[in-house]
Amino acid sequence: MSGAAAREAAPGPSLTEIMDAARAAVEARLSAALDGLAPGRVRDAMGHALRGGKRIRGFLVMEGARLHGLGPERSAAAAAAVEALHAYSLVHDDLPCMDDDDLRRGAPTVHVAWDEATAVLAGDALQALAFEMLAGEDDPAVGAELCLTMARAAGASGMVLGQALDIAAETAAEPLDLPRIEALQAAKTGALIEWAGTAGARLARADPGPLRGYARALGLAFQIADDILDVEGDAAATGKRVGKDAEAGKATFVSLLGLDGARERASALMEEACGFLAPYGDEAAALHALAVHVVTRDR
Repeated sequence: MSGAAAREAAPGPSLTEIMDAARAAVEARLSAALDGLAPGRVRDAMGHALRGGKRIRGFLVMEGARLHGLGPERSAAAAAAVEALHAYSLVHDDLPCMDDDDLRRGAPTVHVAWDEATAVLAGDALQALAFEMLAGEDDPAVGAELCLTMARAAGASGMVLGQALDIAAETAAEPLDLPRIEALQAAKTGALIEWAGTAGARLARADPGPLRGYARALGLAFQIADDILDVEGDAAATGKRVGKDAEAGKATFVSLLGLDGARERASALMEEACGFLAPYGDEAAALHALAVHVVTRDR
């Protein structure tokens, strides 16, 4: 049994229990934020986009904060903010002009359930809500740093860049090679996961270095697992359409490495991520367990 797996089996609350508690705190903050908005189509569409999901990014914020002595009362707002921003990105990614998906989290995507204009506006509003939540941090300097770093992670040097590269790859003369796929995914998926991984340390004004290393490896492992699920997964379990990358002829970790090679790479990244948690000792058991979960999940 690996060190990560051994820690996952250690006594104490299960990963599911810990993540459920974080999810409840995040969803309470998001619900309160929506309750403060004027009723209407946009608010309803925002609520639709926010329902469900694994809440891994919010969990990373709260668990990182806990490792630095901060409880949910200090970390739940930032955790909710990153989930709002993530939801915005999914709403826009699903649009016909982007990935053109009709299923997300087991339900019709926002532009299918409402219309494209409402989906664009709901996504815009979710992004604004994320920064509003961060700006409300009690320590103005910390709030400013969280806003600045999230803007960088989400913008033209991070998530948006990754999406642009992904769209360009669909019409490229040649499929992307492995280094370029890793660079694309480090921006599209990894940048926001890295932000979530470091936010707890930033809230505590602590060194985010170890958690940055953990989150970078975790984000890449997460994307490889997604590529595997796109080949082997079931739409009923994943809550989204599967097989779309192969249909589009896109290069993925699976197409370049094969299923076995992709699994080996994901497993190696899991171990790499856990190695960055050494400074926290047994206190980081939940993050060890999360790394295992990311590469073994079925949705």
